[in-house]
Amino acid sequence: MLKIGFVGSGFISQFLAKSMLSVRDLELAGVLNRGGAEELASFARGQNLGDCQVYDSIRELCQNCDVIAIFAPNFARVEIVEQIADAVKSGVELTGVIAEKPLGRTVEEARRQVTLANECNLLTAYFENQVFMPAITNALQQLEPQQKAMGPLTLARAGEEHAGPHSSWFWDPRKQGGGVLSDMGCHSIAVGWYVLTPEGQPLDFLEPVAVSADTSLLKWGQPKYREKLKSNFGVDYEQFPAEDFATGIVTFRNPETEQRVKAQFTVSWMYDKQGLRLNLDALGPGYALEMNSLDSPSEIFIGDEAAEAIADSELALEKSTASRGLLTIQPNEADLYGYTGELVDMRDRFNEGRDATLSWEYGLQITRLVQAAYLAAERGETLDLTDPEVNEELESYKSLIAQGKGADILYP
Repeated sequence: MLKIGFVGSGFISQFLAKSMLSVRDLELAGVLNRGGAEELASFARGQNLGDCQVYDSIRELCQNCDVIAIFAPNFARVEIVEQIADAVKSGVELTGVIAEKPLGRTVEEARRQVTLANECNLLTAYFENQVFMPAITNALQQLEPQQKAMGPLTLARAGEEHAGPHSSWFWDPRKQGGGVLSDMGCHSIAVGWYVLTPEGQPLDFLEPVAVSADTSLLKWGQPKYREKLKSNFGVDYEQFPAEDFATGIVTFRNPETEQRVKAQFTVSWMYDKQGLRLNLDALGPGYALEMNSLDSPSEIFIGDEAAEAIADSELALEKSTASRGLLTIQPNEADLYGYTGELVDMRDRFNEGRDATLSWEYGLQITRLVQAAYLAAERGETLDLTDPEVNEELESYKSLIAQGKGADILYP
């Protein structure tokens, strides 16, 4: 039984707590005392996830848990890991740490956290749920004979879109680390890299050699929507905008065959349809796979007359934008999106004394690719990731958008 302690009690913490209901031998033992902690702890106790207590300090949380899961806002991550490291160095026993994506807002932040975890001999898990989506993992398993006979996949196109984040800090590029590319591009880049990796090879087998990208402000920079953001979240997109659309291509090299393969990503905060949509298609010689998270075996219809009785529309689908009409229902989003799978992987690997399949070292590489995409977009060119000078620049790079200078490049 692994006792998990949550730092963070917001949206993603609630989602992961629900996911734990489907995983044996995990106990939600503690939550750091911040907004929503009491409610989350009460949920855990009520669902028999453990005798979850609320603790006033990270040190106390570490003393009463085996693993600390960091589900706090991006701008607080490094300080939290520093406090965890201080507790361990002072004698508190801890097995490992979990970090929700992205590991850092910059390469420098991500590398700092990797260094601290290594210094404390902590096992690490980077929670990138889409790599564990059953719709993807099962499809790849089914295609194993085709990969062996015909060769691996050569093109992946991954996307994630919804109408915008829940919390004000997500919209603020100075706190979040950018806009939709930082928020969701990390997902799509990771899943593209994953599906292109030849069967039986480690996740970092393919070498990233080039990145091109475009970042744009298409909806939320319009005066009407800027005013909406300021009114609802207190964020000023006239002065400090972030991109609400990003697309690009990461080129990878197979070190054994020299074959180039490509992962295209497209993400947006302007998908005003049913709700969150994850999509992926991948092409190989003579075979292919496709996935759309909005394809569901269940749907409901609510007419105008009945709409006043609507419950929370997000009970049916994350980021739902409608409460009437023909609505998509996903009966088990936690499993659909891969949250259950990443918890199972972490549990099994930590119990074996190993990092999770996706470690913080892997999270660092994803952060590097996201930042490379920002730099490529700023320069309007394809970035050569085999160039030592480019890699050195990425170590200290912080995008103009993350610096609060997005108006210089996002507005005409």
